[in-house]
Amino acid sequence: MPSNESKLTVVGAGLVGSLLSLYLARRGHTVEVLERRPDMRREALDAGRSINLAISTRGLHALRQVGLEEEALKHAIPMRGRVIHPVQGELAYQPYGKDDSQHINSLSRGWLNRFLMTQAEATGRVRIHFRQRVTHADAAAGTLTVQDEATGETREVRDTVVFGTDGSGSAVRQAMQPRPDFQATQETLGHGYKELTIPPGPGGSFQMEKHALHIWPRGSFMLIALPNEDGSFTCTLFLPWQGPVSFDSLKTPQALEDFFQERFPDAKALIPGLVEEFFARPTGHMVTVKCAPWRVGGRTLLLGDAAHAIVPFFGQGMNCGFEDCAVLDGLLASQTDWEETFSVFERRRKTNADAIADMAVENFIEMRDSTGDPRFLLEKGVEKVLLNAFPGEFVSRYPLVSFSRVPYRLAYEVGAIAGGIVSELSRGLTRPEDVDLDAAAKLIRGRLTPFMKEHADGFRPEG
Repeated sequence: MPSNESKLTVVGAGLVGSLLSLYLARRGHTVEVLERRPDMRREALDAGRSINLAISTRGLHALRQVGLEEEALKHAIPMRGRVIHPVQGELAYQPYGKDDSQHINSLSRGWLNRFLMTQAEATGRVRIHFRQRVTHADAAAGTLTVQDEATGETREVRDTVVFGTDGSGSAVRQAMQPRPDFQATQETLGHGYKELTIPPGPGGSFQMEKHALHIWPRGSFMLIALPNEDGSFTCTLFLPWQGPVSFDSLKTPQALEDFFQERFPDAKALIPGLVEEFFARPTGHMVTVKCAPWRVGGRTLLLGDAAHAIVPFFGQGMNCGFEDCAVLDGLLASQTDWEETFSVFERRRKTNADAIADMAVENFIEMRDSTGDPRFLLEKGVEKVLLNAFPGEFVSRYPLVSFSRVPYRLAYEVGAIAGGIVSELSRGLTRPEDVDLDAAAKLIRGRLTPFMKEHADGFRPEG
C-alpha cells in the first residue's frame, strides 16, 4: 500500500471529495481538504445545483464500505418507477425494475454532503479548509498555490499527492491541460435547467405519488420532480437555451404562466411560487467532460466530475463518482506505490466513465421524447415480461446500470443487444403479455447468452 507518510491533499469537499477523504483516512492517511466554498454546515449557499440526488446500488455500495449506507437510507425516499404526466389524460406508471425491490432513492444533496464532511472530520485524520481557491497547480511536482478568499493571503502547498475532486470546472484538470499528452473535450448540452418547488400538502403530506420520479415529457423539453423528506418535491425544468420554446422565450411573468398553463397545467397548480422562484433562481448549465490521462505520475489524480462530468439524466453522476472512491480504495489495499495505483485506476475506470456519459445523453432523449410514446411503453412492458420470464438469462441496460455493479461499459453493450431483442419481439404486438416466449428464448440464447459467456470475466462488480 502507498506510504501513509505521504502528504495527501484533496481539492474539493463536495460529495466525492468528502467520501474520498473518508476512505483515505480509514486507510491510515492524514488528509488536507481544500474547499473553495464556505462551510455549508454553517452558511447557506447559493442555489443552482439540484438539491436532489438519485442514489442507487453503486453509490450505496460505496457508502456501505465505510459504514454509512444505513444512515443515508434513513433520509432517502425509494422511487420505484416513473409517473408520466401527459398534458391531458391519465397518468402512466413505469416501474424501474422487475419488482418493487429494484428502486432508486431520492436523497438530499445538501444533507449528504454535510453528513460526509462531518464523518470525514470525525476520523481525526481529515482537516477541511474552507474558502480556499486553488489558483495554480504543478501536477507533476505536487505543488498547489492556494488563495484564502477570506483574507486574500496566498500560500503554497508543496510535495503533496493531489486528488482533484473539484467538479466539472476543475482547477486541477485545467492545470493538467498544457501537458502535451493531455486531451480533453467539453460538450455543453443545448439545454439548461431551473429548480422549482412543489411544497408539502397539509400536515407535510405529499401532493403527488411519493415513491416515484415524476416526468412531464414534452419532446424537446421536460419537467421532472423528485420527492423530499418534508413532503415537498424538487422540480427541475429542462429547456433549450434559445428557440420558440426556450429559456430565452420566457422573459416575463405572463409568458412563464401562459407556458406552464399550456404545457404543464397539473404541475402549475401545485407550484405557488412559480414566478418568484423562476426569476430568482439561477439557470444551470449541463456539460459532459471527457479527458485523458486522469493522472500525472504518482502526484496527481482526477476523480468524479473533475475526470468525467456527465449530464444528470441517468442519475449516475454521484453514483459513478462514489464508485471511483470504492475502486481506488480496493486498489490501495494491494498496490505498492501511488503511480502504479493511479495507472491501474485509470485503466479500470476510464472506459466505464465514457460509457455512462454516453448513456446519460441517450437517456435524456428517452426521458423527454419517448416516455409518453405508446411504442416505448409497449417495449418497456415487453422488457419487464422478459426479465421475469428469463431470470438470469435476459438482462437489460437500466437494471444493470442502476441495480448492479456490473461495469458501465458492459451494461452499455448488453443494453444494445437486449434492446434489439425487445424491439424485434414487440413488432406487431398491442399488449406486452402477448410476446412470443419461444421466439424470445431463441433470440436471447442466440444473441445475449453468447455475449455474456464471452465476457463473463468482465461482469465482476466494480468497487
